[in-house]
Amino acid sequence: MDQFDTRAIQHLDSAHYLHPFTDFKDLRGRGARVIVRGEGIYIWDSEGNKILDAMSGLWCVNAGYGRTRIADAVYRQMQTLPFYNSFFNTTNVPAVQLATRLSQLAPPGFERVFFTGSGSEANDTNLRIVRRYWDLMGYTGRHVVISRHNAYHGSTVAAASLGGMAGMHAQGGLPIPGIEHIVQPNWYESGQGLSEEEFGLQAAQALETKIREIGADKVAAFIAEPIQGAGGVIIPPSTYWPEIQRICRKYDILLIADEVISGFGRLGAWFGSTALGIEPDLITFAKGVTSGYVPMGGVLVGQRVGEVLVEQGGEFAHGFTYSGHPVACAAALENLAIMEEEKLPAQVANDTGPYLKERFAQLQDHPLVGYANSFGFVAGLNLVQAKGRTPHDNRSFAPARQVGMTCRAHMFNNGVVMRAVGDRMIVAPPLIMTKADIDEMLARIRQSLDDTLAELQKE
Repeated sequence: MDQFDTRAIQHLDSAHYLHPFTDFKDLRGRGARVIVRGEGIYIWDSEGNKILDAMSGLWCVNAGYGRTRIADAVYRQMQTLPFYNSFFNTTNVPAVQLATRLSQLAPPGFERVFFTGSGSEANDTNLRIVRRYWDLMGYTGRHVVISRHNAYHGSTVAAASLGGMAGMHAQGGLPIPGIEHIVQPNWYESGQGLSEEEFGLQAAQALETKIREIGADKVAAFIAEPIQGAGGVIIPPSTYWPEIQRICRKYDILLIADEVISGFGRLGAWFGSTALGIEPDLITFAKGVTSGYVPMGGVLVGQRVGEVLVEQGGEFAHGFTYSGHPVACAAALENLAIMEEEKLPAQVANDTGPYLKERFAQLQDHPLVGYANSFGFVAGLNLVQAKGRTPHDNRSFAPARQVGMTCRAHMFNNGVVMRAVGDRMIVAPPLIMTKADIDEMLARIRQSLDDTLAELQKE
């Protein structure tokens, strides 16, 4: 392995590189972890430490690291046509091929794609599309989009507004006008006294209450992740989505499924909407479409909206220099080919996903774990100070103690990446994991929980 001067890299990093979602002063004091290589499900840092990446980079390296086929496809495309724009009535072959392939993999009725450079840009695009749709339909006052508290839809101004992260809204006067929020379907935090099924209906019915409050003639769409990712892997009760869908149809509002995380096999189907029985009008995608090898995002546009945008005519005054970037499209095509050949979505649905669910649930017996659940290849557990008879009787740690961050540090020390969302620890492993890999990951997680408990007991 190449030799790296970690301190020198950290010095240059703190002097010049502003990281996303970072306290710059704090990072300067501790220094960044320098990641230098990836292969399969592992990454290596500049100190030579081998780490099992149970977060797939950032929910995205679905096909694993080191796929030379994707690198070769990118290289060939760069030699042939490294870039050309899609403005001024032009196109390129990889963009056309990828749009066609995505329409084949998507749920029925999704024949059109708008390409972007990221999931944030894709959700900005959704805002523009739904407002354009209703304008063309003659309902020019129908512009409000409803989302959920603690949702994450990106960090650009419009996408951050669509999201429901209070910390993001506190900076920069967000959300922008025309965005409203309702409760998230988090049974563990908010379902006291209710069964999961009862709470699922109650949480969904908040949408109907909000629509009536605003006025149905002003509401354009409801946007939601099939399973909330950055909010802490919030898996909704089984009653939630059917009721959401009933309400959207009753009031004739568009439904946007943000599948930046849940798309491309993560939940055991090509799209999470299929896995959860959702029938959206628009689907946001990014991350897993290229397994993170090259930045790319987009919006799959369903027939209801697509036909109006095309048949009504008139310019849709929106787009990006890198919409349909030929190199990104080439990477995506090869990535999707690999996933299809290796049957990764089916593997998650029928083999490794059920095994992860079984093994992850066993963590519930740990003294620190008050609640553990999973779906496909996402999972999360809540760290608690004391367990009660039911999950709602658990006693939580004081937020200021930041037990999740303590646990996260032990995870890194034990060679596994697990993300902390408050005191909820979450994973989203590469889809290429075997059962033996899952066993290794769970052993490292359990050791880290033991180490966290030992530190807390010392204090």
